[in-house]
Amino acid sequence: MAGTSMKDIKLRIKSVESTMQITKAMQLVATSKLRRAKERMEMSRPYADIARQAIISASISCDDPTVPYLIKQTDKKSCYIIIAGERGLAGGYNNNLFKAQLAHAEGKEYCALPIGRKAIEKYTRLGVQLLSDAYHGVEDLNVSRCRKIAGMLLDEFRKGTYGDLYLVYTSFKTMMSQEPEIIQLLPVLPEDGMKKEKNVSTVYDPDIKEMLEAVMQDYLAGTLYSALCNSFLSEVASRRSAMDSATKNAGDMISELKLRFNRARQGAITQEITEIVAGAEQ
Repeated sequence: MAGTSMKDIKLRIKSVESTMQITKAMQLVATSKLRRAKERMEMSRPYADIARQAIISASISCDDPTVPYLIKQTDKKSCYIIIAGERGLAGGYNNNLFKAQLAHAEGKEYCALPIGRKAIEKYTRLGVQLLSDAYHGVEDLNVSRCRKIAGMLLDEFRKGTYGDLYLVYTSFKTMMSQEPEIIQLLPVLPEDGMKKEKNVSTVYDPDIKEMLEAVMQDYLAGTLYSALCNSFLSEVASRRSAMDSATKNAGDMISELKLRFNRARQGAITQEITEIVAGAEQ
């Protein structure tokens, strides 16, 4: 009985050690990607921030009711761009994002453009109408491909496929903190705290309508690319944290199993000594 128990514990220790090697390797891979992902995110953020401020400022100054990007169409469905991960094992990274989007879309009719394998699988399973299911990876999407996505989204918006467009992604705060964020891209509306007054100091040539038509695709592409960089960095940081915790937990489990093994071995030795002494006395 004691021998069987010891054998089971040894097999369990070997299994946990194998798992620990995997989690440690995944932690090291995530760590190696962090610096490059952070640099990429920091380089993309200024353009997205400035472009958004410029577009919103122009929308405030625009009086033309024929500009489609400024008109809120309440009778049409919404569309969500949802940026999730290509793989799991990243703690609550994907689930937290999905919960935020589903809470925001509760009671709405909507379609989706999922980016990342996990997002495609999730919204296919939910039966949501997908604008495309071609974007499985996040890391490989560059500015050029983001511009093509932006063009497709603008075409669908002009055709009336949806009335408003939201971007759902995970914003990197710190190595230990990443939070889901949802921003409205279309129609372009003033954000909270922004004055709904014309900016008379800005001169647009050609007029604002033509300017918005010309730069809207670049604005959406830059915002999307920045969100992709943020999301990928958040995913890598979340996976590194999750694998670090898993590695530490595996180490604690191995220590506990070794303690149980030593106790079982000591019990077996004590039992054998007792049996020998009892036999000698007879």
